[in-house]
Amino acid sequence: MQAGEALPLAGAKFIKMPMVKAKYNPFAEKAGMTKVCEQRPSKEALNIAEVLSSLGFSLQFLSSHKHVLSILSRLEPSEINQIKNAFIGNQTPRFLKFFASHQPYGTISAYHDKVKNLDLQRLASLIKVSGFLLQIKAYLLWHRKH
Repeated sequence: MQAGEALPLAGAKFIKMPMVKAKYNPFAEKAGMTKVCEQRPSKEALNIAEVLSSLGFSLQFLSSHKHVLSILSRLEPSEINQIKNAFIGNQTPRFLKFFASHQPYGTISAYHDKVKNLDLQRLASLIKVSGFLLQIKAYLLWHRKH
């Protein structure tokens, strides 16, 4: 079965799909879906990426806990504070949510305090979230022709 033959078998009039890295994996478009929009990284995520990159992080490997911890373990305390300050100065709802497991979002003041007191393990996890936010997300749609 070809990729484009499966969608009509779903029995739906519309099928939507969010996709990360769609430009590297054109499967959905080859199956007949149309890219309707792209979501670029936020300015806050890009600001944090700039700081991380300047400190030796490979942006392609931010989702690797091992990579992030290996870089963090080599940094000076002042450089760790530079990263924490980048997160404090560039908070997003997703970063607030990182610390608020039992509420929709945390408060900004609590977020600032928690970021300041992060150990390297938790900081690595927060950096991993920023790596996800740097990915370009595409939204694709398929519409039954008849």
